[in-house]
Amino acid sequence: MRRQDKADRIGRILDELYPDPPVPLDHASPYQLLVAVALSAQTTDKKVNEVTPALFAVAPTPEKMAELDPDEILGHIRTVGLAPTKAKNLWTMANQIVDAGGEVIGDWDFLESLAGVGHKTASVVMGGVFGVPAFAVDTHIHRLAARWGLSDGSNVERTERDLKAVFPRSTWSDRHLQIIYFGREHCPAKRHDLSTCPICGWAATKKRIALESGR
Repeated sequence: MRRQDKADRIGRILDELYPDPPVPLDHASPYQLLVAVALSAQTTDKKVNEVTPALFAVAPTPEKMAELDPDEILGHIRTVGLAPTKAKNLWTMANQIVDAGGEVIGDWDFLESLAGVGHKTASVVMGGVFGVPAFAVDTHIHRLAARWGLSDGSNVERTERDLKAVFPRSTWSDRHLQIIYFGREHCPAKRHDLSTCPICGWAATKKRIALESGR
């Protein structure tokens, strides 16, 4: 099956399963989404949603976050991965936003200049807040794209380019969320029988299915 035909079929399955996928991180403003996505690196969305209510209760805006000491921020996010580094980044990021006028700006260069904000985080915010088509590729999407034969799995940058090439631009922001939800519900990283998966069962190569059956 051609890669494009495979992507078209996958897209139809994902649209049927998740017609209107919500952002899985709780937030009440563009700034709070930015913070939540930054916190989600090497941490589950569930864990982020557990710590952000208390954090946003005292620091719902960049101005309030900048008023805290990094150690105070750390006290609220201690249970997430890389918490000490993230606490410092959140404090620095808040000050950067305040210095720029206090608002999260829908601009790639601005977002990626902020402390702790990489291309993936910027992509989520650009797509989720500003409606700019963006395909945020995390390790989970990277893994599934390789399983499905949509990318060679060499690196996340290559995966992003490959996925953008086979899915319509208008679907990018939803498609990355759909793949995340599909991975959680149907396609876990470990102890997964690819042959029974609604997508891997036909999209993965026999070699890939055999390889992962031994894990």
